[in-house]
Amino acid sequence: MKRSGRLLLILALTVGSLPAIAAASGSSKVGINILLNQPVSTTILQNLAAHGQVRDVLPQINTVMLYAPASNLGAIKALAYVAAAALDTEVTPAPIDGVEEVDFVSGLNTWNMDAINVSNHGVGRTIGYTGAGVYVAVLDTGLLSDWRRYFPEQRIAQEYAKAFGGGGNSGNNISEQPHKWERDTFSHGTHVTSTIIGYDLLGTSMQGVAPQATIIPVKVLGQDFRSFGSIITYGIVYIADLKAGPLADHPVVINMSFRAPPDPVMEAAINYAISKGVIVVAAAHNEGAAGMTYPAAYPQVISAGAVGWEQQWTVDQWWDSLDVEEPTDPNEFYIAPFSAPELPGQDLDVVAPGVDVLGPYQYNQGHRNWLFLNGTSMASPHVAGAVALMAEKYPALSPAQAESILENTALPLSPGCSTVIPTFFANPVEYCWGANATSHGLLQVDRAVAATP
Repeated sequence: MKRSGRLLLILALTVGSLPAIAAASGSSKVGINILLNQPVSTTILQNLAAHGQVRDVLPQINTVMLYAPASNLGAIKALAYVAAAALDTEVTPAPIDGVEEVDFVSGLNTWNMDAINVSNHGVGRTIGYTGAGVYVAVLDTGLLSDWRRYFPEQRIAQEYAKAFGGGGNSGNNISEQPHKWERDTFSHGTHVTSTIIGYDLLGTSMQGVAPQATIIPVKVLGQDFRSFGSIITYGIVYIADLKAGPLADHPVVINMSFRAPPDPVMEAAINYAISKGVIVVAAAHNEGAAGMTYPAAYPQVISAGAVGWEQQWTVDQWWDSLDVEEPTDPNEFYIAPFSAPELPGQDLDVVAPGVDVLGPYQYNQGHRNWLFLNGTSMASPHVAGAVALMAEKYPALSPAQAESILENTALPLSPGCSTVIPTFFANPVEYCWGANATSHGLLQVDRAVAATP
């Protein structure tokens, strides 16, 4: 049988009838994500039922999710058929910081599109590819209920949009939540989407990196902007199955702008998606010196740090008149102080604009609003959009090829310090960064597309 895009086979008939042992006194129940070293079987499920309630099964990645006493984790890890197990821990977004925009002037592009060479000020788009035919799954908070006021309806794949909930310590199965993908009240996913495909600004079309890509909104973060690894895993597997099925003839990219602890089940889902040809991009996150977080810290994921531009808030300019001159001068950019560097054993791939990036962001439903946001959450969709352009040119583009091309065509940035006006007429501050924060350099979309076969 097929349920929610996940092939559960006869296992779906088995899970509901499995017994669950009572928790020991004083032992609270939690979600436990289990990665098996062999395919899921009825025998294994019955055996795991002695440790807790089997809540969900993902046979595609040999995964079982239990609701069980936390004290059972050690015994579960010791089972011969268990490759790894971890608590179903909370996933949180990359923190963002906003400055409200109150005076919108018509224009076609913003500094961030100029900085990565998608467009030039006063000229508009300067790159021939648009992302047509490519699907970009935004695993995030979903879209605002009035998303049609910001995006063309044909750019959103409503037939594939999903919302997942449950998991964690609730004792509930992972479930689909119809139409909740377009009931977001946090706006994060809407802002991320706007960087990829652009947005309407009071009747003026603002440039996105890949304006003709098709967005698949997948709501995996709750209205409080929190989630669990199990929910993220289901979202990733869902997109992988789309790529293996109805989207087999289209390139598919995933963007994830959130942080999570390491989770063997989530990594298995990422590997499963990559095995189907999906290219995965994620925000390095805003931990500063603490280093990258997951999923970006997995080496098979294309990771994005954040840069700002020194000229953005100079006193004699306003956002619509900013021009990043050609050729791009690396000395005009700085690594954002929140942008996570790579620690030993980690691999930060590229950096992209993530300081004061403008896009739709509402505090109140129905009231149109736009904000400048800071965060690697804002940098990641620039990279995902660039991959969409590369995949349009070469639909057979592999994740490893995409990562290599992006790294080899980036504009190198040196470690150092920069004195910056952080916003509007604020006093200058000095930001400093090391070589481990610059990665391979600043994303350059024109170079990356030119280097794509």
